[in-house]
Amino acid sequence: MVSGTERPASWWLPRAVVALRVRVFEKVNGDRVVTLPNSVHGPEVFERVYAHPAANGRSAGAGLSDLFWYWLAPGPEVHQEHLEPGERYDEVAATTRRILAGASAGLAETAGRAVAEALDALPGSRVSLVRLRDLMMPAWAAFAYELVFRRPCPPHARDLITAHADDVITALKCTGLRHPRRRDRLTAYLRERVAAGDVPHRLPASLSPAEQAHYLQGTFFNTAVVQLSEASAHVLLALARHPRVQARLSADPDDERYLSHVIDETLRLYPLFGIAHRITTGEIPLDDTTVLPAGSVVCFSYPDYQATGHERSDAFDPDRWSDPAAGRDRYIPFGVAANRPCPAWRVSPIVLRVAVREVLHRFRLDSTASHTRSNPHRAPCLLIPRGLSPGRRRLAAMRRFVRLRDGVEDVTRGVRQLLLGTLMVLHARRLRPAARYFEEPRTGSCPVAHHKESNG
Repeated sequence: MVSGTERPASWWLPRAVVALRVRVFEKVNGDRVVTLPNSVHGPEVFERVYAHPAANGRSAGAGLSDLFWYWLAPGPEVHQEHLEPGERYDEVAATTRRILAGASAGLAETAGRAVAEALDALPGSRVSLVRLRDLMMPAWAAFAYELVFRRPCPPHARDLITAHADDVITALKCTGLRHPRRRDRLTAYLRERVAAGDVPHRLPASLSPAEQAHYLQGTFFNTAVVQLSEASAHVLLALARHPRVQARLSADPDDERYLSHVIDETLRLYPLFGIAHRITTGEIPLDDTTVLPAGSVVCFSYPDYQATGHERSDAFDPDRWSDPAAGRDRYIPFGVAANRPCPAWRVSPIVLRVAVREVLHRFRLDSTASHTRSNPHRAPCLLIPRGLSPGRRRLAAMRRFVRLRDGVEDVTRGVRQLLLGTLMVLHARRLRPAARYFEEPRTGSCPVAHHKESNG
């Protein structure tokens, strides 16, 4: 999900600044790295290597892991996505699947209630200028809480989860530094709930109580909340920028097929994952003459892969999915089945459809902001209540303001991302949280001192 390597949309951003920022993040991986697909090895190689049994290393032995662990602290060593393969990973993954299990109707009802509560805070008598990611994040915080605790989310817990998730994604996008104390407040809350036996699910026995709290924090109150917030912001911003698609959905909100096509097209064009990295635990052939040795870092680029095999791949066209021949080729919004697919592959489409319908039932969306995969601006958008007819001049003025502010922010944000991203790269390289974890002898749970240092 690293967004710091993406180029801002503004064409006037100094090319030297962009090039330097990209170079900084490339150097994190070191020399033994290959990114797929590339000019030599296309999407077929991407698919074959990604599914290879030896492409299963996750954190040990990659410089990039230090940066991910730094961003995901506390508890990255028990975050499901960063556990090494083995019994511990299998137990944690099975727990996640159990927590996510449930009838579609129940999941939809829970999501609808959470989204409706977030939207109730908006006025119904005037146009609202919002950041879609900020608008949706408290809703998904409440939804994730109810999945884990099987009870409605109290406001205090929702605020703790939202503050934590926002801090993680802001640091990942390099638009702000980390705030460990903000994250620690959620950790303390979850440790109390685990100790009190308030979690109705059977948590992994291989994890200590502290690690169980970190597992819940990382998997559900970080990744789940962040990814659902990003996904819903992408879909809603795409609708705001494509009024014909929005009008068609608004006219027939129960058209599940077309709504699914809109979501599929959004996740194809703006995949939630930018780069997924794996460390090879054995040799993997790239072609007839080239072999990746064990210990290599392979970066799988979702945007580059999903841009192949589609006509007019840069265009937002939900109707492309109405062609049965389009199938699901070159489309992996939740990863590949052979290599750690996203455990929310079933849940996410269900709740995203509910969220989109709830928003469109109440508002018409309009935005002149840029739309990139990383959405570092958090998706600025005008929400116009249904039945309200704002003056054309006022609406035009608001649209110009959104466009102007977005352009100015793009320039200043690009420079800020370069500076803050560089600082965090250097800090992560100094702390070496992943490398130090694997260098230390394992005696069960990770020492508390390690958690404190990985928090910076």
